[in-house]
Amino acid sequence: MSKQFSALGVSAPILKALGELSIVEPTEIQQKTIPLLLAEKHDVVGLAKTGTGKTAAFGLPLLQLIDTESPVVQAVILVPTRELGHQIFKNLEDFSKHIPNISIAATCGGIPIKPQIERLTKPTHIVVATPGRLIDLIQRKAVDLKETQFLVLDEADEMVSILKESLDEIVAELPKKHRTLLFSATLPGTIKQLIQNYLNKNVVQISASMETTGNQGIDHQFIVVDPIEKLDVLMHFLNSREGERGIIFCKTKAAVNKLAKNLAINRFSSGALHGSLSQGIRDRIMEQFREGHINILIATDLAARGIDVKEISYVVNYHLPDTYENYVHRSGRTARAGAKGLSLTVLQEEEVIEIPDFERELGIKFTKFEKPSALSIEENNTLLWAKQIFKTKPNHDISADLKTNVKTVFHHLTKDELIEKLLANYVLQNKIDVVEKPVKKFKK
Repeated sequence: MSKQFSALGVSAPILKALGELSIVEPTEIQQKTIPLLLAEKHDVVGLAKTGTGKTAAFGLPLLQLIDTESPVVQAVILVPTRELGHQIFKNLEDFSKHIPNISIAATCGGIPIKPQIERLTKPTHIVVATPGRLIDLIQRKAVDLKETQFLVLDEADEMVSILKESLDEIVAELPKKHRTLLFSATLPGTIKQLIQNYLNKNVVQISASMETTGNQGIDHQFIVVDPIEKLDVLMHFLNSREGERGIIFCKTKAAVNKLAKNLAINRFSSGALHGSLSQGIRDRIMEQFREGHINILIATDLAARGIDVKEISYVVNYHLPDTYENYVHRSGRTARAGAKGLSLTVLQEEEVIEIPDFERELGIKFTKFEKPSALSIEENNTLLWAKQIFKTKPNHDISADLKTNVKTVFHHLTKDELIEKLLANYVLQNKIDVVEKPVKKFKK
C-alpha cells in the first residue's frame, strides 16, 4: 500500500485540497520527491514519464515552503509551452486553495504581455513561465528574481534548445544560493550537460519506473501500411472508434493541416493544433476538445504538451516520432488516471525495423494491429461518403425551379430505390470491387 500524503509530510491545508480533488494515493515520483524537497537542501533531478504526477511531486512541497508573509517571487517554474504552463498554474491553484494569501502567476508566451506585467506589480510568490516570456519580463524589469529560492525546469527534455540559449540570462537574476529542480522523461546527453552546468555537484537523482499510474494501462500496437492506403486505413480505424476521443500526432505543421482537411472533408469531428496558430485559436480548439465538442485532435508534438484530458482512449502516431522521448510523451496522453488506452503507430514496411529499438529503450512491448482488408476499407469509404451526404447542409441558393425539376426526376422512386441507385452510382464512379470477400476484423 502506498504511503498517504500525510505520511510524506504534506501540511493540513494542502491535504484538505487533495481530499476535495479525490487525490489520495501518491504516485512513485511523488513518494520519492516530496519528503526530499521538504527536508533537504539539495538540487534534484526527477526522471519520470508523462502522466506520473510530476506537477504534484514538485508543486506540493513548493506551496508548503512558500513564505506568504514575504511578497516576493520565491519560485519560478519554467515550461516548454503555454498549454503546459496553464495546466500547472491551474493545478497549483487547486492544490493551494486553502493556503491563505498565496499568490501564483502564469506568464507564458503567445498572449499579450501587458496584462502579465500589470499582474506582476502585485505580490507574487510563484511564477509559471515559458523561458522566452520570462526573459522578456526580466529585460523590461517587470519581474524581480533576486530573492527566488527555487528554479523548476519541467519537461526539460522539451526545452533543451531554448534553455541552452536562455538559462544563463535567467540564472544570472537568481541569488547564488538557490535550489534547481529538473524534471524530464529521459536524460539524453544534452540534459546531462545542463545538469553539469547548472545544478550542484551533489545533485540527487530520483527515478520512477514506467509502471506508474497513467502508463501501465497503455496498449502499444503498430500497423504496417503502404503510403497510398495510409489515409484510408486511418479513417477505417477512426470510424471503428466513433464517439471516443483521441489524438493523432504528425511530425510537421503542414502534415497536421493536410490531415485535418481530409478528416473535415469526411465529416470527422476534429481540430488541428500546432505552433503557427494564434493562441486564441489554440485555446478555443483545446476548450472544444476538453468539453467534448470535438472528438479528435490532430497535433504536433510540442503543441500537444500540457494536454491533460482523462478520457482520451487512443493515440495515433501517424508518423513515427523522431525520438524515444517523444513517443513517451505522445503515448502518455492516453491511459491517464488509471484508465486503459491504445497507442497505435502507423508504419511503412521499412520502418518496422525500428520497433525493437523502441521496445528495448523504453521497456515496452508492441503487438501488431491487424490491417483491414481492401473490401473492408472500401465499405468504410462508402459509409463515409454516405455520412458526407447526410451532414451536407442544404444549399438555399439553388433556384426553386431547378429543385422542382430534380424532384420530378426522382418523383417515382421510393426511399429504398433512391438509396440503391445512389450506391450503384457511387460504386460505378469509384470502380469499387463489390465481390464478396472474407472481411478481416479489426483487432480491438
